[in-house]
Parts: sequence; structure tokens; C-alpha cells
Amino acid sequence: MEPLRVWAPWAEHVEVDLPVAAVRVPLESSSDGWWQFRDEVPHGTDYAFRLDGGEPLPDPRSPWQPDGVHAHSRRFDSSRFDWSDDGWAGRDVRGAVLYELHVGTFTPAGTLDGAIDRLDHLLELGVQMVELMPLAAFPGVHGWGYDGVDLYAVHEPYGGPQALQRFVDAAHHRGMGVALDVVYNHLGPAGNYLGRFGPYFTDRHHTPWGAAVNLDGPEAEEVRAFIIDNALRWFAEFHIDALRLDAVHALVDDSPVHLLAELSLAVDDLSSRLGQPLGLIAESDLNDVNMVAPVRRGGMGMTAQWDDDVHHAIHATLTGERQGYYTDFGSLATLAKALTDVFVHDGSYSAFRDKVWGAPVPEEVSGHHFVISTTTHDQVGNRALGDRPAAALSAGRLAISAALLLTSHYTPMLFMGEEWGASTPWLYFTDHDDPDLAAAITSGRQREFGDHGWAQVYSAEEIEVPDPQDPATVEASRLDWAEIGSGPHARLLAFYRELIALRGRIPPILDGDRRNTRVRYDEAAHWIVLERAWVRIAINLGPAQQVPLVAVEPDMPDGEDDTAWQVLISWDEIAAADVTTDGVVLPADSVAILAAAHQG
Repeated sequence: MEPLRVWAPWAEHVEVDLPVAAVRVPLESSSDGWWQFRDEVPHGTDYAFRLDGGEPLPDPRSPWQPDGVHAHSRRFDSSRFDWSDDGWAGRDVRGAVLYELHVGTFTPAGTLDGAIDRLDHLLELGVQMVELMPLAAFPGVHGWGYDGVDLYAVHEPYGGPQALQRFVDAAHHRGMGVALDVVYNHLGPAGNYLGRFGPYFTDRHHTPWGAAVNLDGPEAEEVRAFIIDNALRWFAEFHIDALRLDAVHALVDDSPVHLLAELSLAVDDLSSRLGQPLGLIAESDLNDVNMVAPVRRGGMGMTAQWDDDVHHAIHATLTGERQGYYTDFGSLATLAKALTDVFVHDGSYSAFRDKVWGAPVPEEVSGHHFVISTTTHDQVGNRALGDRPAAALSAGRLAISAALLLTSHYTPMLFMGEEWGASTPWLYFTDHDDPDLAAAITSGRQREFGDHGWAQVYSAEEIEVPDPQDPATVEASRLDWAEIGSGPHARLLAFYRELIALRGRIPPILDGDRRNTRVRYDEAAHWIVLERAWVRIAINLGPAQQVPLVAVEPDMPDGEDDTAWQVLISWDEIAAADVTTDGVVLPADSVAILAAAHQG
């Protein structure tokens, strides 16, 4: 294990507090602000730091907080774990089927070991990479994880650091990669002691959560190293395959080399040394392809980025919602643009932002660089009642949503329970023991939704937002696994499994080349057809049976106008007589995936 060290450039003297020996021992200082304890501190030893004789504080790089974020840290030797994934070659996130889950509500146990018990379900579904919502230690037991304060530790109620190693090893054993959601743009409000140790934050920039992380001010080099070392640790010591970086647009950095670019280069170097792909997935609101451009070309070097425009286009089209950020979405023309051009706002005016937003994505940039979804923790949890699309959409529209997600040229991501149309909501919940903070969160959540137009969505003048601090809120958000075997849930789950299997079997569907995708639609009749080489995804969103036009155009394979079609998958049963050279007879709210007979 590495020696016990801490960066505390402001301190005059630093002691390590060792309760097991009931002693406080001075640390040796160096000119660069680091302090070090020369004696060995073995695995499992509790310790804390005292700055200038003050109270004991957790280690900023604490690997283990077994008694909560305000208590002593504990030493953790990651090399003690007996890995069984020596044959694991890694998993590239681009083009993979991702599955986002929240450990605390994914299973009744709410732990990483409990999640291991459900990995076989994900394997049968066809998931290729599991994306874990943040695990960094946060106050209390329950929470989303985006208010973590010990970024090197794994939340103890989830099982602690060794449980994460067990989970990753189990996933790799089944051929699935693991992505971890990390939050570097801010820390939570309770248990955040970083500012006592040094200039981790700056008032030169501000974020929605307050003072920004100091990435470009005095002594920012060590703050940047704190973040980069954290990222590399998850890859090297926990065998994580990709990191999802939360809200990177809030990483305000005016340095000559942006933190993301520096991180990208460091991860590329580690990837070369390990001999396997390591991914960085950026959540970005900027609609800027520079995020995934290589560093050598002036880009940020991210492997992929989330693309909310596709979500908004699908959601608004299927639900009819137009409030808030959905105001620019809902037409088939907008959906078609999202399915082909990556961003709807790519240099166009955004009414929601009241400004021109984004930039075009060159057609040669692979769609696999963009992670899309039809539901996520944000898009469900930030609704007033945490209701999923399944609460409002017909079974046919849920199938259409699945088809749009899984047959596009993008990288698809599911949110836990989506695959069976889970009836359970997913709400915002917290577990703060500070009564003032708890009260502020409860009242703030109610106030936050006042201007979001939820009244028109829920057909009510006033919406009673569930209290995030109420234990019933987190309990309501747990998945009900008993649903997967029942009628409509089982049928939808089978459809998702078929779609994912088809994605892996049919090259034009898996292909990320956006130049091989076209969309035709009829706004009035309300049908849309996605063309992927010799494959057609035909969708009828109209109120009655009709025939979406799927006929091959002259510049498509073989230049034939009389191509025979075969149905690969359909939501409603399609009779042979319903398939013509023009298309397929589809009932209302239905979808069929067809292939040219001479190709399929």
C-alpha cells in the first residue's frame, strides 16, 4: 500500500489521528504542500487528519468511509481482491447496449451484491455495459449519489469498496462491461471538508451548485491531479471499463489545456498500458461535437457524449408533451432531424434557452459517439411525480420507443426497468440528517416544479411533489421484479430482447455510419420510416391502420422498386398478405422492422 499522505498547503502542522492506538502523530511536510506519515498503516486501520490541532477530518482521498462521511476514514488495500477476470479483453462503449441503474433501488437489498443477483437478467436482455449511478460516499443511506463528498470511497450502505470489486468481477465473468458515473463538477452540501484542506474551490467561477471546482486558479494543478488520479484509480484498481462524467459543461476551466483533454490523454495512456479500451462518456448540454473530437485536433477527446435532443424528440413525439425544454420538439420533422443529424439544435434557435444553440455534426462522425435514451434517471426523476413513460403511453407506443432507441445508428442506453415497462415511479430522494438542510430540500423541490408546466401534464392545478426526505419516497422508487413475468410486462420484455438480439445480428442496424441512414415521414398521416441500408423501421403513429411507405428508391440496393420485404420483428402480428412492395399494413401505434428479402 502507498504511504499515508495528504495535501494540505494551508496547514502549519498536520497530525494523523489513529483511534486504534489512541495516538495523534505529526506528519512530515514537504515544500509542495504534501504531508506524509512514514510508518506503515495497514489495511482496515481507521484514521483521520487534524489540521493545526483542529477536529479530526476524513481523508480527502479516503478509500473507505464505513461509519459515514463525517467519521474517520479507513485504509483499503485494493490489491487484496482475488480477481477472476484475467481473460477480460475490455468493452468499447461505442455501439454497446448500455443499462443505467441505481444500486439503492435496483433490488430490494439496495446493494452491489444484490445487483449481482440480477446480472443474469441483464445478460439475457442483451446488455453489454452496465452503467452504475454514482457510488461516491454521501450523507445518510438513500440518495441519487450526485451529492457525494468522498469521491474516492464507495458508499458503505451499498457494500463499500470490495463490493464494487465483486460486482465488476461478476459482470466481466458474464461478458458485460461496467461504467461508473462520477461527479467532478461539485460536491454535496453536507460532509464536504475539501475546502478545509486547500484551494479545491474558487469564487472566480460559479456553477448551479455554488463555487466552482478550482481547475484554473492558483494551485489548481493539485486539484486537477485529485480528479485525474480518481478517474485512473477506478480503471486500474476496480477494473471499471468506462466513466460517465456528470455535467461536464459545469467544469469551468480557462486553462490552456482543459481538464477533460488532460484526462483523456491520461486515460489513453493507461488504456495502452492495460491493453484494453477505457471509455469516457460526457454528459454535456453544449451540443458541440468538439466534445468527442480527438485532443490532437483540438477536441476534448471524450469517447462518447449523451445526446438529450434525441430523447426530447422521441418523448415529445410519443407523449405530446410540449412544456419546458420540450417546447421545440414534437413534430415528425424534428424527430427525423434528431435521428439523422445528432442534434436538433445544431446552430438553430432554441426557444427554451432563448438563444442560438449548438453546432452541426459532420456527417462522417459516427453515431456511436452519441449515447441516446428514451428514459434516464434525470428524465424520470426530475418529473414532478417521477412517472415513467410507461405510465402514460400505450403498449404500442412503448414498443415504438424501444424500436427507435435500439435500431438507430447511435449508442443506446436503457434505464432500469424500462425493458418491461416498470410501473414503479422513480423519484428524487435524499437522507440528510441536518434538519435545516432537509427542510430546504423539501421546500426547494416543491418550488422548483412551480414553473415547469406540470399542471398541464398531470391535468391538475396543483401538484403535490413527494417529499425527498420521506422514507416512503425511496421505497416507492424500488423496482418491482415480480412484474417481469406478468402479461403486458412480459410481452414488452420479450420485445426488447428480440430488438437487442436483432441489433447484434443485422449489420445495418448496428452500423454507426450516419451516412447510411435516411428518414421519410408523413406529418399529416403520422407515419415515419427509418431507412438503414436494406432495413426499414416502419412506424405508424396514426389513429388508424395504414401503410407507411418503405419502397426502395433508385439509389438504394440494386435500384429496385419491386423489392420483396420480409418482417424481422413486429409489435403486432403481421400477416404475409399485409407485406407489399410498397410497405406493410400496420395497425395504429405499431412498428415493424423489415429487410429486403434478397439481403435479409
